Formats: sequence, structure tokens, C-alpha cells
Amino acid sequence: MHGPNVTPRPYWSQLPPAAGAAVMATGIVSVGLHLTGHDVLSAVFLVLAAALWVLLAADFCFRLLRERDRWEREADTPPAMTAVAATCVLGTRFSLLGWQGLAEVLLVIAVVVWPGLLYVVVRHWQPKMPGGVFITCVATQALAVLGATLSAALGPARGDWLGYAAMTLFWLGLAIYAAAFPRFDLRQVLTGPGDHWVAGGALAISALAAAKLVLAGRAGDLWNSDDTGVLRFMAGLLLTLDLSWYVVLCGAELVRPRFRYDVRRWSTVFPMGMTAVATLTVATAVGVSWLRGPGQVLLWIAVAAWLVVATGTVRQVLRSRAPR
Repeated sequence: MHGPNVTPRPYWSQLPPAAGAAVMATGIVSVGLHLTGHDVLSAVFLVLAAALWVLLAADFCFRLLRERDRWEREADTPPAMTAVAATCVLGTRFSLLGWQGLAEVLLVIAVVVWPGLLYVVVRHWQPKMPGGVFITCVATQALAVLGATLSAALGPARGDWLGYAAMTLFWLGLAIYAAAFPRFDLRQVLTGPGDHWVAGGALAISALAAAKLVLAGRAGDLWNSDDTGVLRFMAGLLLTLDLSWYVVLCGAELVRPRFRYDVRRWSTVFPMGMTAVATLTVATAVGVSWLRGPGQVLLWIAVAAWLVVATGTVRQVLRSRAPR
């Protein structure tokens, strides 16, 4: 019960930073459905992702203006970086839809927020961290993916510099992954509540970034044959490592089932969807058409996981709002 002079906070102002993974998961599933020709269903997921993004943006502003202490406490935790990644995933989907202006606006927002959050999050890294430690890599590679996507869409006249910037971010993202990995507690594979999947998801989005750079170079004649060869090799290598993580993580879920709902399960759905999208995109960029079949299977697995976690989220919301 609230006191007579206390204004109850709206529900959306009580969301944890990890809720940003719901936007990432929903947005990447929308991208995958678009790549496989299911545009109506993709549009439904896009609307949901955009609505969730607006909700979380309102939450961000509410905390910044009304609960500054809480905002500062949460800004230095790895899940805070989901704000950058979610914005970029949504921007990438809008770019694929042809809405380049809106995608550019979202890129600017993400670029403005990214350096400050990256600095404070990395400064608070510690040993034996959960899978959220890899969100720093995911956010950086998400910028690379959106930059490369816009580079290909805008063409040589406007997009070349975005391609070069995306290339820099791609290699920086790999360096961040290498720095984060020793701080990841490998026991999380068996005990983590969901965000341990980001260990593989970060490799998936890195593979997607490499594939997008190949496609951007093809559209704008950005890279020479050696550069393109390196990017093609990296796309294949990173996808292979990601799929290896996928198998290990699925096996760990079977050995140690974790059925209890946790908001961090959205950080399980996102790597699943990202692995599917990376597989489909690498198939196009590298010219390995047989990868499209596994990519489509992985996509529908991600859709099923999304439905399960979304059901858990709805139940959790209804339970929290029920009268006591």
C-alpha cells in the first residue's frame, strides 16, 4: 500500500535493464522472418519490437529525470548496454524495410549512448561474471551491423564512410569479446538463468557483422579482394564458433533444465534468433546456399522460444498486478 503522499510508480518504470533483451529478441526474429519471406508475420514482430522500444525509452527518461540515483546504479551494469543493441536491431529492421531516414536516426541515438555506457560498464567488470558481460560486444557489433546495412542501402555517395566505420567497430567488437571471455564464469553454462546464452550470441552477431560488411563492400565496391576474403573467412569462422556454442548450450539445458521464468530468458531468445539470422546472411554473403535450410530451422526454433518466454512474461506481469 502506498502512503497518502506517495505517487505510485507506473509499471513500466519498474522494468529491469535486462528487459531491453526483449526488444533485441523480438526485433531479430522480425529480421529473420523478413529474410525468409514471411513479411506479414515479420511486420507483427516489428510492431511489437517498436512498441517495446518506446516503452523502454520512456522508462529510461523517467529514471533519468525522476530516479537519478537508480539510473546511475543501473547504468554501470552490463544489461544497460541492451539499450544500444536494441536500438540498432530495430534500426536494422527499419533499414531492411526501406526506411533509411528512421534507421539513421536510431543509429545516431545508439552512437551517442554507446561510448558512455561502454566506459562505465567495462570499468566495473569483475572476475566470474554472468553471460551479460558479453553484451558490450553485442552492442558494439550491433552498431557495426546497422552501419554496414545502411552503407549498402545508401550506396557509395552517402554510405561509404558508414562501411569503413562499421569495419572498425567489427574488429573492436571482437577485441571486446576476447577481453570479456576470461571474465565469464563458465559454470553459468549449467547454472545461468538465461543470459549465459549471450556467450554464443555475441559470436552470432559478430558473424552477422562480417557478412553484412561483405555485402556492403559488394554494393559500394569498398574492399579489395584480400579484405573481402578476410571478411568471408571471419564470417564462416565466427558462425562455426557460434554454432558450436549453440550445441553446447542446448546440451547444458538438457542436462540441467531451468524451467523457472526469468526476464533474462530474453537473452536466450536473442542469441537463438541471431544465430538463425547470421546463418541466413552468411549463406548469402559467402555463397553457401545449403546453409539456408539450417538457418530456417533455427529461425522457427527461435520463434518457438520467443512464444514460450513471451507467455512467461505475460503471466509474470499479470501476477505482479493482481490484488493481494
